[in-house]
Amino acid sequence: MNNSNILKSTALLIALGSSIYSSAQSDVLHYNTPATFFEEALPIGNGNIGAMVYGGIEEEKISLNDITLWTGEPDKEVYSPEAYKSIEPIRKSLFSEDYKTADRLQRNVQGHYSQNYQPLGMITLSAPSNLPHMGDYNRQLDISRAVATVSYDGGKREYFASAPDSVIVMRLRAADGKKLNKRLRYHCQLTHHIAAETQRDTVARMTIDGYAAWTSRPSYSKGQGSFQYDSNRGIHFRTIVSVEPKDGRVRMVNGDELQLENVSEAMIIITNVTSFNGADKDPVKEGRNYKSLAEARIEKVASKSFDELLDRHVNDYKQYYDRLSIDLGTTSDEIKNKTTDQQLRDYTEKNESNPDLEELYFNYGRYLLISCSRTPGVPANLQGLWNERLLPPWSSNYTSNINVEENYWPSLPAGLGDMHLSLTSFIQKLPVTGRRSAQAYYGVQRGWNLGQNTDIWAMTNPVGEHGGDPSWANWPMGGAWISTHLWEHYAYTKDIDFLKEAWPALRGAADFCLGWLVEHNGYLMTAPGTSPENIYVTSEGYKGRTVYGGFADIAMIRECLDNTRKAALLLGEPKSYIDSISKTLNRLLPYRIGKKGNLQEWYHDWEDSDPQHRHQSHLFGLYPGHHISVAKTPALAAACQRTLEIKGDKTTGWSTGWRVNLQARLLDGNAAYHTYRVLLRYVSPDGYRGPGRRTGGGTYPNLLDAHSPFQIDGNFGGCAGVMEMLVQSSYVDDTHTKATLLPALPAAWAESGSIKGVCIRGGYKLDMAWKKGGIVSLTVHDCRTTDAPAARLALSGKGKRWNLKTRPGLVVRLL
Repeated sequence: MNNSNILKSTALLIALGSSIYSSAQSDVLHYNTPATFFEEALPIGNGNIGAMVYGGIEEEKISLNDITLWTGEPDKEVYSPEAYKSIEPIRKSLFSEDYKTADRLQRNVQGHYSQNYQPLGMITLSAPSNLPHMGDYNRQLDISRAVATVSYDGGKREYFASAPDSVIVMRLRAADGKKLNKRLRYHCQLTHHIAAETQRDTVARMTIDGYAAWTSRPSYSKGQGSFQYDSNRGIHFRTIVSVEPKDGRVRMVNGDELQLENVSEAMIIITNVTSFNGADKDPVKEGRNYKSLAEARIEKVASKSFDELLDRHVNDYKQYYDRLSIDLGTTSDEIKNKTTDQQLRDYTEKNESNPDLEELYFNYGRYLLISCSRTPGVPANLQGLWNERLLPPWSSNYTSNINVEENYWPSLPAGLGDMHLSLTSFIQKLPVTGRRSAQAYYGVQRGWNLGQNTDIWAMTNPVGEHGGDPSWANWPMGGAWISTHLWEHYAYTKDIDFLKEAWPALRGAADFCLGWLVEHNGYLMTAPGTSPENIYVTSEGYKGRTVYGGFADIAMIRECLDNTRKAALLLGEPKSYIDSISKTLNRLLPYRIGKKGNLQEWYHDWEDSDPQHRHQSHLFGLYPGHHISVAKTPALAAACQRTLEIKGDKTTGWSTGWRVNLQARLLDGNAAYHTYRVLLRYVSPDGYRGPGRRTGGGTYPNLLDAHSPFQIDGNFGGCAGVMEMLVQSSYVDDTHTKATLLPALPAAWAESGSIKGVCIRGGYKLDMAWKKGGIVSLTVHDCRTTDAPAARLALSGKGKRWNLKTRPGLVVRLL
C-alpha cells in the first residue's frame, strides 16, 4: 500500500488495539457419499452456463443449464387491451366498502402468464456395474476457487465452470495403475438432435442442436405446461461436449454415445450457446449465430491444457470472491470434521455452536451470486441458474414481489456490483413493455409498471388470465420496488454515468406512481391494490384481497419517489418535477399502528387470514427501504417489531432471510441471529422419504435454500442479513454518508470476529475487527474513482463516533 495514501493525522489515529483478522476461512462443502437428489448435488456456474454435480461412482450425473434458455418469444401483444376500463368500477366498489365486488372485478385486470425457464440436459458417465467397492470417498466444493472434486480409491474427478473461456471443464483421473472405462450419454428433455464423432481415437465430440417451446404455461395454470414447439420459432441452442483422453481411446457407440476405453486421464469440455439475443429480438429471425459461437468456444480452448484452463478460471473467479472475508468465531475440530450435511443436521437438532458453518453459508451466498449472475440483461432467476425440470416450480421466473430483488441484496455490500449489473441492465429493458401495461391495464399514460412476474422477455403485465387469485395476480407495484435497485447501485458506487443511463427507467417507475395515486379521505393512496399474496378478514368476516390504501403500496411508492427525487437533484432535472414529487410525498397516506401495536398492513385495522403469513411487504420501509428506523421513527420501528413477533419464526426460506435483515435494522442482534439459525434449519431433499425426514423452510444438505421447494433467494437474503448485522449505512446526500458499526452484533459473535471488504453507501469499503463486542481495528477505504470532491463519512458504533473528511482513493486507518 502506498504510504502517501494513508492519512497520518494524529487527530484520526485512534488507539483501539491490534488487528485480529483471521486467515482461516470456511470455504469448503464436503460429503462422504454421492448425491442421490438434486438438493444434495453441488452447483457450479460461470454466470451463463452451469451444472449440478452428483458425484456418483458407477454412474455420474451432471445436469446442465444455460441462463438464457427459456420458452417463449418477445412479449409484444396485450392480453387484455381494455382492462383499464375496470379500474374506476373497482375503485367505486372499494370506496363503497364492497370488497367482494372489487375482488370479482379485479379478474378483468389480468393478462397472460410468464414463460418457463428450461433445463439444458443431463450428462451421465456410466462405469461397468461390477466395480468393486470404492473406499475413501470424498465429494466437495471449494467455493474459494469454485472447483468441485470427487475422489475415491478408484480415482478423482474435478469440475469447474470457467467464465473467461465460457466452458465447463471436467477432468477424470484413474488411481495409480488403474484405467477408466466409461460410457458418456446425453439426455435432453427438449426437442433436439445428437451427433457424435471421433477423430483418430484421440478426440471425440458430441454436438446437440435443439430448441425450446415457443410458448408454454406455468405449472399453476389451467392447461399447465402446454408446450408448443416449432422449429421456426423459439430459442435454439447448440451444446458441444468434447472428450480428450490422455491415453487409451474414445470411440462412438450407437451413433450418439461416446465410449472411453482404458483411459488413465481424460478432459471433458462442455459449452452451450443459445440464439437469445435480447428481450425484444426474435430468437430465430434476429437471434445470435449460436452454432458458430459454440464452435468458436471449443476451438478457443482446444490447445489449452487442463491446468491452463483451471488457472484462468481461478484467477478470474478470485478477483470477485477475494474482495471480502469474514470471521465469526471458532468451531471445534470435532464439529468441523463432520460432513457438511451432518454439521447442518446437528446445528438444527442439537443446537450446536458452529460459527464456521454460519460463515460457510454466508460465503456460499457470495459464491452462488458470482456463479449465476454474469450475463448482461439476464439476472439470476428463482433458482439462480440451476433447474432440472421442464416445468419448474413457479416457472423458475422472476417474481418481483420480493424474490428477484432479494437475490441481489448482498451484491453491493459484498463488493459484487459487477453481478448487480445483470439486474440493473434487465430493469432498463422493462419500460418497453411496462409502458404498454401501465396504459392498457391501469389507464396510466406516463411511466411504466411491472406486475408480480416477469421473465427473460421482460414481460410486465399482471398475470392470471381472468381466473387468477387477485392476491398474487393483480399486484402492480413491481416497478416501484425493483427500480430502487437503480438508485442503490448509485448510492454504493457513486457512478454518475450509471445514474444518467438508469434515469429514464427510474423516472418512469416514479411517473407511474404519480399517475396511479388517487385522493381519498384527504390523502393520496392506491386503489385498487393488494398486499402480495396475503388475505385480510373484514369485520364482517369476508376474506378479501383487493383494497385501497394498502401500506405495502405506500411504502414502495414512498421509497421509489424519494430515490427519484434524490437522483433528479443530482442530475439537474427541472425544479417543477422535483417539486411535484415533494408535494406527493407530503400527501401520502401516513402509516397506522393497529390495536395490537403492529404496523397496519391494511387501511382498516383488519386481521390477516393467516396471522403468520410469510409475506411482510408492508415492512418494506424498514428493509430494504430506509424511511422507517429505530432512530428516526421509533414508534413505527416498534410497530414493525411487534408485527414480526406476531408472525413468529415458522416461515419459508426467503421469508426467513428477509426477517434477518428486518431484525438487524431494528438493532436486535440476538433476534436476527436466532432467525439466521432458523434459516439454517436442516431440510431433507424433496424426494427423500426415509427416516428422519424434515420438511418446510430452511436449508437443504447442499446448503441451497428450501422454500420448499428450492428457491435461491433465501441464500442471498441470509448472506445480506449477516452484513446488515455488522454494518449499516445510509446515503445522506452526495457528500455525506453515515454508517453504524456492529449495530446488531449478536452475543454469539461478540467475543471476537472480523469482516474485511464490506462496502457501504457513499463509495466506501471497511475492514474491521472486534473483541468482546467492541471495535479493535478499523480501516476505511474511499473507493470512489471519479474526480469527486471531498466527502464526510460519519461512523459510529459501540459508544465511539468518528466524522472523517475523505477524498477519492484515500485510506484511513483507525488503530
